[in-house]
Amino acid sequence: MDDTRWLTPAEQDVWRAFVTMLGALGDHMDKQLQRDSGMPYTYYEILVVLSQAPGRSLRMSELAGLRGASRSRLSHAVARLEEAGWVERRECPTDKRGSVAALTDKGFAALAAAAPGHVTTVREALFDRLTPEQVAVLGQISVAVLEGLDPDRTLPGCREHPDEP
Repeated sequence: MDDTRWLTPAEQDVWRAFVTMLGALGDHMDKQLQRDSGMPYTYYEILVVLSQAPGRSLRMSELAGLRGASRSRLSHAVARLEEAGWVERRECPTDKRGSVAALTDKGFAALAAAAPGHVTTVREALFDRLTPEQVAVLGQISVAVLEGLDPDRTLPGCREHPDEP
């Protein structure tokens, strides 16, 4: 017996619009950061996570988990960030088998330089197109979905004030 709860036509339309929007938004962010700052969105997000970590550093395995990336994919990205002088890889002081990614001063400066253009793009592409009520609903929806996907709250992101624009 087939117990699959298939999407209704309306749900299918919403799902397709959401997936298309999410992909287009990510592409838009990536193009802006590449054009204006010479870094892909993925690298920007790694720098953001490191900038918010205690001591601006995290174990590579923890960083991979926070970014939702495989260790090999993250290792490749961190290698590129090392080449730019934005991140240093260090031996983990508590576990000699592990390593730590640390944001350098040069990396923090690159992040600070990229942030205004990125925030402007986020505002123009998303928030300026929504009413304050829609922003609140988007926050509520995002929190509800994240609670189901990440009930232990291991992923980064503010979930404290989803109603505030």
